Amino acid sequence: MKRVFVVGLTGGIGSGKSAAAEEFGRLGATVIDTDAIAHELTGAGGSAIGAIRQQLGADYVDASGAMDRARVRALVFADAAAKKKLETLLHPLIRAESERRVAAASGSYVVLVVPLLVESPGYRERVARVLVVDCPEALQSERVQRRSGLDAKAVQAIMRSQVSRAVRLAAADDVIDNSGPVAALHNQVAELHRKYLALARS
Repeated sequence: MKRVFVVGLTGGIGSGKSAAAEEFGRLGATVIDTDAIAHELTGAGGSAIGAIRQQLGADYVDASGAMDRARVRALVFADAAAKKKLETLLHPLIRAESERRVAAASGSYVVLVVPLLVESPGYRERVARVLVVDCPEALQSERVQRRSGLDAKAVQAIMRSQVSRAVRLAAADDVIDNSGPVAALHNQVAELHRKYLALARS
């Protein structure tokens, strides 16, 4: 099997992971997003739906045959055991599908987007570099409130459920500072793109 150079891209909610990943993709990297894979697995007719119905109950699958996201979100925030059950069910499926896509990648290197990379055992050894998209927590909160309509308290609860900014930065090989304008983000991505192309070739 060909060896693929994989960069694990992560960051807290609202840090700008998607914007960075999109720019890497535009420059020619193969972008594989584990959140997008999770959405496919739990969408109508997704391969995780049968197990979700069995593990959590039919109430957690909506009329279209997709996982009822709002109901499941409320459940896992309130019940740690249910959260663990869902993770045990989904993580191996997400991992297997992301590995399949990495092996099939046609770009010069792969950017594997894993929102909870630092929190998830097993991802660190699958990537050659950990890239953290970072910005101040106040800016994270403001961005998430603006795009999601959630209030500050709800956003803070999500942020508290993730590892701290300091822990994430300590795990990073590379950091993108996304506290400025989009042009600054794109410049940093372009610089890292050149670096990753050279590393992938070596």
